[in-house]
Amino acid sequence: MSKIAIHGFGRIGRSALKAALKNKLFTPFSISDIKDLATLAALFEVDSNYGRWPEPAKAENGSLLIGGREIRYFDSSQALPDWGNLGVELVIDCTGRATTRPGAQAHLDQGAKRVLVSAPSKTLQDADAVLLPGINLDQFDLEKHRIVSMASCTTNALAPVVKVLIENFGIKSGFFSTVHAYTNTQSLTDQPMKDRRDSWSATENIIPSSSGAAKALLFVWPDLKITGKAYRVPVRTGSIAEVNVVTERATTADEVKAAFRSAAATASLKGIMGVLEEEWASSRIVGDEHSSIIDLPLIQVQGNTLVSVAAWYDNEMGYATRLAETAAYLAR
Repeated sequence: MSKIAIHGFGRIGRSALKAALKNKLFTPFSISDIKDLATLAALFEVDSNYGRWPEPAKAENGSLLIGGREIRYFDSSQALPDWGNLGVELVIDCTGRATTRPGAQAHLDQGAKRVLVSAPSKTLQDADAVLLPGINLDQFDLEKHRIVSMASCTTNALAPVVKVLIENFGIKSGFFSTVHAYTNTQSLTDQPMKDRRDSWSATENIIPSSSGAAKALLFVWPDLKITGKAYRVPVRTGSIAEVNVVTERATTADEVKAAFRSAAATASLKGIMGVLEEEWASSRIVGDEHSSIIDLPLIQVQGNTLVSVAAWYDNEMGYATRLAETAAYLAR
């Protein structure tokens, strides 16, 4: 397997490393960030959302030691590491700053062979491909796709829903809403922010927000007529997306439920999309590694063609698990 580096060791970078180690996908050659390694090691070992990692993690001699593994650390506050000289072929960029082509290209200029961006690219021109596990990852082209975007956690939650609905019933048009945990782009206390709605405390408010998932879905299904928005709410992680579509053919709630049960057990989406048969709240899916978890009791059909489907997702661990799996796939 090619050498892999994780660039940006925040929420998604740390979760992706945990997924990679837990599922024995790979041990990265290095991590890089602008913060001090001792603090990063402590944040990896003890996480507010997921608890304590089962092995000791510490900074020692410029490396992150996790159990018996040694992962080199590079301070990237001044410049990117020289990936070429280090022999790193794949960089997973988890900084959120590689969403334009110049931001991702910088890694290639430093000698990396490929960049996996853990965020939605601004436009189709800002990446060579937008690839989603279970949806279109089989379209990866080793020669052409050097900058690969894996879009967002919400896109990865919505895409399996859209896929099942298109393949079984067709979609004329639709809307989605996602009720999403707060993130680092918001403020803990009231203060002026670039987006006015984000100026109010993330821990005390329901805050409407835009969602880039609608645009990202069009990267995969250019003719899809769907749009949506997000509501940020005071939970630390664990989100839910509701998709409401007008289908091309008549159906029933029981038929829709059967389609999702079948798809969740079929190869392309097995392990990526799950289903819940019973009634749960968001704590149930914290730490769940699925990208999308269909709440079957919430499925509704009105007038035979108006279909409503709700999908839970741990917006950190579900997405980070797919990111680690995709990195392993590209590295092979």
